[in-house]
Amino acid sequence: MASAQLVEPGWLTARRERAVALKGELELPSFRGVPGWEFFDLEGLELDGYAVAPANGVAAPAGLAGSLFRPQKGATDLHVQVDGTPISGKDHPVADGDAAAAGEPIVMPLSRAVVEHPELVERHLGSLVGVDDPFVAHNEADWTGGAFVHVPAGRKLERPVLLWALQKATASVLPWRALIVLEENAEAEVWEQYSSVGSPAGLVNSVVEVSVGPGARLRYLCGQELAEDSWLFSTQRAELARDATLEWVALGFGGGRGRVRMETKLAGRGASAKVTGAYASHARQRLDFDTRQEHASPNTTSDLAFRGVLADRSTAVWRGMIRVDPGAQQTDAFQESRNLLLSKRAHADAIPGLEIEANDVRCTHAAAIAQVDSEQLFYLRARGLPYPLAQRLIIDGFMQALVERFPEGAAHDAVSQALERRLQTVLGSID
Repeated sequence: MASAQLVEPGWLTARRERAVALKGELELPSFRGVPGWEFFDLEGLELDGYAVAPANGVAAPAGLAGSLFRPQKGATDLHVQVDGTPISGKDHPVADGDAAAAGEPIVMPLSRAVVEHPELVERHLGSLVGVDDPFVAHNEADWTGGAFVHVPAGRKLERPVLLWALQKATASVLPWRALIVLEENAEAEVWEQYSSVGSPAGLVNSVVEVSVGPGARLRYLCGQELAEDSWLFSTQRAELARDATLEWVALGFGGGRGRVRMETKLAGRGASAKVTGAYASHARQRLDFDTRQEHASPNTTSDLAFRGVLADRSTAVWRGMIRVDPGAQQTDAFQESRNLLLSKRAHADAIPGLEIEANDVRCTHAAAIAQVDSEQLFYLRARGLPYPLAQRLIIDGFMQALVERFPEGAAHDAVSQALERRLQTVLGSID
């Protein structure tokens, strides 16, 4: 529940009570029994066995040494949550409660926003993600802290906002909740990350709602580098209004077993979304991504590309669906998934799908799973490069192709450096 210093409004208390009831009614998806869960084994998971860690002794981390995204000092506004407790960054305090009245952007813990801006939050919270599975029900009932980003019409966040959810307590759950709202012609860049201190063997259960208003522009980075004995379940949904633009980057590096559901709804004419995903796994990690691009209006565009590198006995599943609703003519949609296996024991599945109910569209997909190209290796080694360096150059090129999908700048550099560090870890695990 929310902090003792904050009294939640009645509408939120009622929602939590409904979610508590649903927690007892909604069963975990059975392995190979529920669409979308055919490849994910939930054996050993007891959702009710994890509790939100208390706020005792919580302190903000020193610097960004354990952070997935590591911008230069002062390049972002930093907002940190450790376990269930939000902690303002030392140099970047949260926005004042009077920001909304002054027409200024708001960045603050969601638990504060429901008290200081109840009407604004009530209008958007839960509007995109319904309580339709046990993971969302648990999040709805238990979230604390969280993040609320609101940019009023015509305004722009001058610097990226870095939201850092950090799990520290052993065998605990971090029920992260984020709500990002851009009004008409607003502009913002939001970086969100989940990471661990030590090896907490816990559970991160997140729900993220992103509303991009008419003509608004959002760049949204979301990545996780959790301890590799942790569970991760994340439901993320974005909705774009008329002529809105979304650049969405997703990184999946940590967690022992994790499943991320990413949905983009292009609800307004002329909306455009570019979704880029990268994952890199080793040991016995299991990472699943379930993506959906829904075109609900005419003249909309979506472009999704995922790439993964898998070593040792790790596995990954990407399942993608392009959905074109009736009347959504002139849709232009693309999706691809490409995987590079660094071990004969690594395994990947790529499952693209199309549901088209309009007759004037262009929808294409591609999928590939392969090992490092022996001819490329031979070419580089014939020119004097040792095997490890030749392999690294090929893998770097394979993954850096994703980074080139968005323009140079702070986000470009942060993603590139995060990929470089993760590949060093994955390649270091190879015998």
